[in-house]
Amino acid sequence: MPQTSASSAAMQQLLQTLDLEALEVNLFRGTSPQVGWQRVFGGQVIAQALVAAQRTVEGERFVHSLHAYFMRPGDPSVPIIYQVERTRDGASFATRRVLAIQHGKAIFSMSASFQDDEEGLEHQVELPGIADPESLMGEKEFRELFLAQAPENVRKYWGRERPVEFRPTSLVHYLSREKLKPEANIWVRFTGAIPDDRRIQAAMLAYLSDMTLLDTSLYAHGMSIFDQNLQVASIDHAMWFHRQDPMDDWMLYTQDSPSASGGRGMTRGSLYSRSGKLIASVAQEGLIRKKA
Repeated sequence: MPQTSASSAAMQQLLQTLDLEALEVNLFRGTSPQVGWQRVFGGQVIAQALVAAQRTVEGERFVHSLHAYFMRPGDPSVPIIYQVERTRDGASFATRRVLAIQHGKAIFSMSASFQDDEEGLEHQVELPGIADPESLMGEKEFRELFLAQAPENVRKYWGRERPVEFRPTSLVHYLSREKLKPEANIWVRFTGAIPDDRRIQAAMLAYLSDMTLLDTSLYAHGMSIFDQNLQVASIDHAMWFHRQDPMDDWMLYTQDSPSASGGRGMTRGSLYSRSGKLIASVAQEGLIRKKA
């Protein structure tokens, strides 16, 4: 996997961000990278909360689902405290509830379920026929061709080095106000070496899962998350982990938005390995409110 010093540093920063400090039994502290964001990226909070929950689950029992709510924007300038409740430890399943706290208030809550590996019935939706990532424009080319004419907030977003690289099959929604079908197919991959640790891999996948979802709910309206007239934020997030994968190659993130109403947009996503294995499913509702 190609790396630059900047992308490698971004990957190391992600791994450090996921390495929470244990304060007490069931109590952990996480920090946020200081990259100029006004609020903490939602995927970071999901991933850190999952790490906190995982550290209270004993044995070879791994996450199979999580359900979360964002209640307040996170402040990147101060640590986040993660309080874990050990709700249940059964014969093959375990349940945990995590509360993220800043400034004495809850900013996020999550319930997660863990299961021993089992054999069972097997089927999945097949990988859709999509162009290979090598045939698509990379981020470097996209920056060189389009960012010079883009608004400042778009240049700032795409100019920042991240631990994840994107190759959308279409860039139309970033470049025009055409109303499009609310669907997206995006190749994604991490920009550095992936630890050989299923728990860290699950947290990294959770981090990735919060990216680009709200964009898809805006396609039908000729808008994007960079529209200055919109207030955009994640409200809730659910994820199901179907199959383990080393995540050391491109993954396809397919997304569609079945509904937008009441100032909210709902998006569904599926993450496939390059070989066609369905790794995870995602659902999210977000605020897409027009500003007064």
